[in-house]
Formats: sequence, structure tokens, C-alpha cells
Amino acid sequence: MPLTFTFDPVVTPELRDGVLDLWTDVTNAGGAVGFVPPVTREDVRPQLVRQLVSMAEERSRLLVGHDEEGRVAATAFLTLNTHRLMTHWIWLYTVMVHPRHQGKGYGRDLLAAAERAARTLDGVEAIRLGCRGGLGLEHFYASCGYKEVGRVPDAIRVAPGDDRDDITMLLPLT
Repeated sequence: MPLTFTFDPVVTPELRDGVLDLWTDVTNAGGAVGFVPPVTREDVRPQLVRQLVSMAEERSRLLVGHDEEGRVAATAFLTLNTHRLMTHWIWLYTVMVHPRHQGKGYGRDLLAAAERAARTLDGVEAIRLGCRGGLGLEHFYASCGYKEVGRVPDAIRVAPGDDRDDITMLLPLT
């Protein structure tokens, strides 16, 4: 059953807790979403609060996918550029699909929904995202139409002696 996506949902306590649980579960399953496992909800909460503040300040927008049971199953944050020379593209951050739903095509669905959402934003001509090397994520994003446009070797330190490339991907919308 496909996910139901909502762009700019009303942030209720249930939604907030659902995103927090998703972020924690994705991280603990090995997902490259800003943390290294193991994490608790309390480890992730400060970063989620920063994202919610960014949304309240209208610098970031949330895309959320709910599964057939109404649970938060996927998210992505679309972050606007505030620099006057870069307002024609946005960042896509914290792209997540719950581990119980992986392998069902929901990642592709999430990226397609993010593209649709970005197309509703005035003047936005491209989506840019960064991903952690060593997991093959760049191949997945490339299969969804993104092109690798930059790579900084060993820029992400996952653990001592485990440095990964920071890979920049771009999806033109024009």
C-alpha cells in the first residue's frame, strides 16, 4: 500500500513524536541521517527541535509520509536558501524511510513527492542534497535522477579511523 504524503503538515505532538521515533529507528538501523548508532530519542530530540524552529522561522518545510496505519513512515526537510544569490535551489535534508518499509519503493516515492513539493516553491530550479559515502546512497539517488556534482573525501568522521566522503547530489527541476 502506498504512503500518503503531506507537505507542510500541521505539527502536532503526535507528528513530532512520530518524526522523533522515525529518526531514532532509522539511525539505529544504520541510516545515514546525521547520527551514528546507537541513539535514543533524547539524543535525537535536540536536532529535531532545531528543525522545528527552522520550520517556524519559515526557513525549512517538512514533507511527511504516513503508512496505512497512520504512522510516520518517511520524511524529508526542504530547506530554503537565505543567501540572495542561491535562492534558486533548495537543500533536501534528513531523507528517511522507516526500516520496516524499506525495499517497497517508498524511498523513490518520497523523492518524487519532494520533487513535486519543490516545484510548488517560487523560483526553485533545483534540489541539492548531501549523502554519506560508503553506503551506496549516491547510486540510489542517481537512479532517481540526481547527479553527483561534488565529493569531499573523508569529510565525515563516523568513528575514529572510519572517515567517509561527503557527496553532493543535484536534481535540476527545469
